[in-house]
Amino acid sequence: MTPLAAPSPQVAVVIPCYRVKTQILGVLAAMPSGVRAIYCIDDACPEQSGTFVEANVADRRVTVLYNRDNCGVGGATIAGYRRALADGADIVVKIDGDGQMDPQLLEKFVDPIRRGASDYTKGNRFFRLEGLQDMPLSRLLGNALLTFMSKLSSGYWNIFDPTNGYTAIHAAVLRQLPLDKISHRYFFESDMLFRLSTVRAVVTDIPMAAVYGNQASGLLIHRVMLPFLGGHTRNFFKRIFYNYFLRDFQIASIEWVLGPFLALGGLVFGVDNWIASGASDTPATAGTVMIAALPIIVGVQMLLGALNYDIQNTPQRPLHPALIEATEDVGGAAETAPYELKRGA
Repeated sequence: MTPLAAPSPQVAVVIPCYRVKTQILGVLAAMPSGVRAIYCIDDACPEQSGTFVEANVADRRVTVLYNRDNCGVGGATIAGYRRALADGADIVVKIDGDGQMDPQLLEKFVDPIRRGASDYTKGNRFFRLEGLQDMPLSRLLGNALLTFMSKLSSGYWNIFDPTNGYTAIHAAVLRQLPLDKISHRYFFESDMLFRLSTVRAVVTDIPMAAVYGNQASGLLIHRVMLPFLGGHTRNFFKRIFYNYFLRDFQIASIEWVLGPFLALGGLVFGVDNWIASGASDTPATAGTVMIAALPIIVGVQMLLGALNYDIQNTPQRPLHPALIEATEDVGGAAETAPYELKRGA
C-alpha cells in the first residue's frame, strides 16, 4: 500500500508597510500563487498604506493589520508573526514592502525549511561579488562590521549580511521565541539571530541580488553603529552565559573566564611596571617581563581556544522536526497550546 504524501506546509507572508505606498502594489502582484496568506501591517503609516492596499487589492489572500502606534519594522513583523501563528501557518516569510526583495525568490527561502534542512533562512546579498557593484561603499563596509559583531553575539559564524530582512522561519521554531523581548526597531533581524541561537535553531543563508531603486534605505550605518554595538555586546555576554554556564559547563566555559582575566591581569601588571620603571629610570628585570608576558600569552591562547570551540559549536541539527514530533506524540497539545487558547479566546 502506497503511503499518503505529507501535506504541503502552509506558507504565509508578512509585509511591514511604512512609507511604501508607491511600491506595495507591485510587491503584492508578484507574490507566488503557492502562498496561502499575506499580511500587510500598516505600522501607523503616514501614507495610510493599509487603507490604500484595501482599496486597490482584490487578492483574497491579503489581510491588512493596523498598528495603532509606530512600532518599527520589528514591531510590525511581530504583529504579522502572531497573526500567522494564530491562523495556522507552518512557514512564515517576511518580505519588505519597498520592492527591494523579489517575491519570486520566496521558494528558495521556503525549500530548506520544507525539506527539514533548516529552521530559519535569510537573504545574503554578498554571496555573488558581481552583484555588489550597485551597493554603496559605506554600506559594504558597514555591513562587514555589523556582520562580525553579529557573529560574536549570535554564534552563527556561518552567515553573512545579518541585517537582511528577507527571511523565512518554521512556525514550530517561531513559537519557541520570546516575541515580546525581541527588538522592535532596526536591530530586529540581528536580535532574531541571537534569540534563535538560544534555542539552537539552524540558520541558512540564501544568495540573493542586491536591489537598490529610488527608495532610500532607512538603515543609516553611521547612525545605527553605536546602538548596534551596544545591542551586540549585551547579547554576546547573555549568549555566553546561557550556553556555557546556565545550560552547560565545559572546558570552554573555563577558558571564557580565565582567558580575559589572565590577559587583562598581565597587561595591567606589565603597564604598571613599565610606568614604574620609566619613573625610576631602572630597566625592568627579565623575570618581571616574563611575569607580565606569560599571563597575556596564556590568556590569549585560552580566548582563541574558546572562540574556536564556539565556531565549531554552531548549530547543525535542525530543531523544528523534533518539535513537530514532540507535539504529535502528545496529541498536538505541547507547544501549540498557548496559541490555540488565544485563537479560542
